[in-house]
Amino acid sequence: MAPALEASLAEQQVQDGERGGAENILTSNTNNEEITYNYKVTIVGSGNWGSVASKLIASNTLKLSSFHDEVRMWVFEEILPSGERLTDVINRTNENVKYLPGIKLGKNVVADPDIEHAVKDANMLVFVTPHQFMEGICKKLLGKIREDVEAISLIKGMEVKMEGPCMISTLISDMLGINCCVLMGANIANEIAVGKFSEATVGYRENKEVAERWVRLFSTPYFQVSAVQDVEGVELCGTLKNVVAIAAGFVDGLEMGNNTKAAIMRIGLREMKAFSKLMFSSVRDSTFFESCGVADLITTCLGGRNRKVAEAFAKNGGKRSFDELEAELLQGQKLQGVSTAREVYAVLSHRGWLELFPLFATVHEISVGHLRPSAIVEYARTSFITR
Repeated sequence: MAPALEASLAEQQVQDGERGGAENILTSNTNNEEITYNYKVTIVGSGNWGSVASKLIASNTLKLSSFHDEVRMWVFEEILPSGERLTDVINRTNENVKYLPGIKLGKNVVADPDIEHAVKDANMLVFVTPHQFMEGICKKLLGKIREDVEAISLIKGMEVKMEGPCMISTLISDMLGINCCVLMGANIANEIAVGKFSEATVGYRENKEVAERWVRLFSTPYFQVSAVQDVEGVELCGTLKNVVAIAAGFVDGLEMGNNTKAAIMRIGLREMKAFSKLMFSSVRDSTFFESCGVADLITTCLGGRNRKVAEAFAKNGGKRSFDELEAELLQGQKLQGVSTAREVYAVLSHRGWLELFPLFATVHEISVGHLRPSAIVEYARTSFITR
């Protein structure tokens, strides 16, 4: 038998073992050449960004021999206006018609409404859901995942507990007992979905080999990914920029102009960096110049959903709530900036840091109706004088 054919059959045996739900298989062919075992990927979440992530990943698992072809995507089941289940429509049309209409995900993407079944046998988990749901999701996954699983969080937000703030990657690691990297960047999902060039940053703790595996899984010619050893820095950049984007939206809604908006973005970056380094001394200055830092801040303040809804809030003089505007403008997608501003405010208040972060504090006060949207200008003036 020709060596190439022998290798092909051996690789197929590895894949067949994975599809049968077996443990990871590492075999050798007749020439004692090691066959790389397959990594099996499940995406936990299926919104706009989750659907784009599935498209990126699915295109790569078909090309990379170390990954199992099939990509499972857990979908929170919904009944569409047609009466059909969202998962059925995704699996029939290969398209998330609610959250990413008009984009094919890849024929190897399988939507699954049963989260326990979706994660079964997976050894790479991609978490991409609204951060406020993660604790409940982790509770459901306790005892349901493999011991050797690696995780990555694309979630921008944090949990605030009595003992202090908890980053989502830490929540995942602590609750499930697994290593968790993060991926953040200047990533407006709809632009990536149609192949427009973008970058992202993977943050990892110690295992560079695992980080590089995530880089391979996500990278495409139009989606360039790099890795840095700074989980907290990368994750906080992705989290805090949504608060600044709310401020940028207020500026747009009040038609204050580009100069004011640029000032808000600069001041916001300064507060992002200061807050991150106060929370975690290990955060690196260089991280703020990666895609997850200044680039993500710029794109979110120019075109993200947080900016969009905050603009509408300011145009209505703060008389319509963010919940009402979110439901009207985002078609089921969730804001992160308002809840993150609330969580950051709780940390600042508890630690006596409110005066150190006037932009973050002002965004929250405006969001809950304690201040008028125009207060963002008064803040900017005060910040400039007292910096």
